[in-house]
Amino acid sequence: MTLSDTDVEWMRRDGERILTEAGRIAREAVPGEELALTTEVSFDSLIPMLIDRSRRVEMLVVGSRGLGAFQRGMLGSVSTAVTRHAHCPVAVIHDFSGITPEWTDKPVVVGVDGTDNSVPAIELAFEEASLRKVGLTAVHTWSDVTGLDIPMADWDAMLESEQVLLAEQLAGYQERYPDVPVRRVVKVDRPARALLDESEQAQLLVVGSHGRGGFASMLLGSTTDKLLHSAQCPMIVVRDHERPAA
Repeated sequence: MTLSDTDVEWMRRDGERILTEAGRIAREAVPGEELALTTEVSFDSLIPMLIDRSRRVEMLVVGSRGLGAFQRGMLGSVSTAVTRHAHCPVAVIHDFSGITPEWTDKPVVVGVDGTDNSVPAIELAFEEASLRKVGLTAVHTWSDVTGLDIPMADWDAMLESEQVLLAEQLAGYQERYPDVPVRRVVKVDRPARALLDESEQAQLLVVGSHGRGGFASMLLGSTTDKLLHSAQCPMIVVRDHERPAA
């Protein structure tokens, strides 16, 4: 369908109106601070444009669903595509959970799987907790089963081993971020369920794009995918060692 000049002009003005309101909200979020803010109305296809821009920015921030989405918990097509293909960390904001004033003292939660895949997520989670002046909850699960059939002696040894693994992954960060109190959670549980439980009282959830079962070319792991569709607090997905291009 070919748009008339009148339609194009109306769409441009409506876009500028939306961006003006977005700028007002952004400035109100950091009162007393000078915010460098640029806006742009584009008629390019949104998903390819955002993925291309992700090569040159620190982070993309998107809503959980757009104009066409209607069901709570559903992830919009733009959010889904960006989290799967972006070259930088992607923050997905679900409604208003985690961003209203009563959530400002809640901690940041990070998933730690015991592999190098979660290192970028740990780094970003500490940065965010320090910026927000809140604590960090590091969650590590070490089994996808209930563990009820594991002998008690083996249970204790495995639990201690996984606690050591979590401590090793966090080593050095508490020295770099002495202002961030850390709570360590080790559970015999499915990763998605454990992280969802902790995220209910968190202002931000940070996870890697894929976990222990992932590989270099994987776009998104099953745990991250489940969290994107279920978590109600803001969530940041971090791919391995992502950095914007110079």
